[in-house]
Amino acid sequence: MTTSTPRVTVITGSAQGIGRRTAELCALRGDALALLDLRSSPIPNGADALMLTGDLSDEGVVLAHKAAILERWGRVDALVNNAGISFITPAELTTAAAFRRVLDVNLTAPFLLCRELGQVMLTQRRGAVVNISSVAGLLAVSDRAAYNASKHGLIGLTRTLAAEWGARGVRVNAVCPGWVKTEMDAADMGSGAYTDADIEGRVPMGRFATPDDIARAVLYLTDEAASPFVNGVTLSVDGGWASDASWESLRVSKR
Repeated sequence: MTTSTPRVTVITGSAQGIGRRTAELCALRGDALALLDLRSSPIPNGADALMLTGDLSDEGVVLAHKAAILERWGRVDALVNNAGISFITPAELTTAAAFRRVLDVNLTAPFLLCRELGQVMLTQRRGAVVNISSVAGLLAVSDRAAYNASKHGLIGLTRTLAAEWGARGVRVNAVCPGWVKTEMDAADMGSGAYTDADIEGRVPMGRFATPDDIARAVLYLTDEAASPFVNGVTLSVDGGWASDASWESLRVSKR
C-alpha cells in the first residue's frame, strides 16, 4: 500500500465504542473509511469517508452498501465486523425471536459482509478481515445463550474463511475483547447484570478494556506490513480473562 493509494477500510458499528475508536485510528493511519451503522457516525477529522446506514442483517442493505463502496473507491482492503448487540436473560426464558435476532445481527450480518466484500478482496488477491468476537466466544457467560452462541459462531466463521481464503491473499482473523467500557457496557450494567467490581475482580489486570485497547489490535491485524502471515487467529484482548482459572481470592492476592 503506497501513500498515494490509501487503504480502504470498512468498519461496522462505527457510531460508538470500539467501532468509533477504530475509525479514528484508521483515519490517523491515512485510511479511506466506509462507516456502516444503523445511525450516522461521526466522521474523523480530515478523513476520506463514506457514511452508510441500515440494518446489516438485511441482505439487500449489504448489497447496496457494497455497490456504494465500489462506486466511491473501486476496491476494499480491510473489513472490520464490529457491529453487535447484547442480550441478557436466562436460556430457559429466551424466546426464539430474540435468539434469532441476536444471531442475525452478530453472525449473519458479518457473514453477509464477508461474503460480499470478500469477493472483492479475492478478486484483488489481497485484503484483511477482522471479526470482533468476544471472550464469550471462547468461554461461557451465564444468561447469554444467544450472545455466546453468536460469538462462538463468529470464531467458527473466521477460521473457516481463513482456511478457504488464505492462499488467495485474504487474511481473516478475530479479536476477542473482554469487558470494554462502552455504551453497550453501560446499558448492560444499568440493567443490574453486574458491577464494575465484578469485572475488575475477574480480570488479572484489574481493569476494564478501553475501546483504544481493542482498536489497536484491529489496526495490527488489518496492517498487511505488520501481520502478513497472521491468519485464522483469535486474538484475546481481555487482560488475561481467558487465561486465568484462579478463584477470586487467589487472583486478587497476586496484585
